[in-house]
Amino acid sequence: MNLPPKILTYGIALVWIANGLYCKVLNLVPRHEMIVGSILGDTYAPILTKLIGISEVCMAVWILSGIKSRLCTWAQMGIVATMNILEFTLVPNLLLWGKFNALFAFLFILLVYYTEFVAKKD
Repeated sequence: MNLPPKILTYGIALVWIANGLYCKVLNLVPRHEMIVGSILGDTYAPILTKLIGISEVCMAVWILSGIKSRLCTWAQMGIVATMNILEFTLVPNLLLWGKFNALFAFLFILLVYYTEFVAKKD
C-alpha cells in the first residue's frame, strides 16, 4: 500500500512538531534538555533547547509550505544526520534507544528522501 505524498509530508511535519514543540519548547521530555546540556553546556541548556524546539517547529512550517521542497528535504536530512551523529558520539547514554537511535534516524532520513524524490514523482 503506497501512501500519498501529502500524507507522508504531514507525517514528517508532525515528527518535527512533536519533537520541537512538545519535547523541547514545552519540555515534556526533559531528556532533550539533558542532551543539549551535555553537548553545549548546562548554563544555557534551557534556552538553547527551546530555541532548537522553535527551529524544529519552523522546519515543520517550511515542510507544510512546500516552498523550495527539495532544499527543505536536503536540510532535513543534513540536520537529522548531524544531530544523530553528535548524539551517537557524545551522549548515547541519554538517547531513548541508546546507539540504536541511529537506525531510527536513518529510517527517518530515508522516509524524507523517499517522500520528496520518489513518491512525488509517481
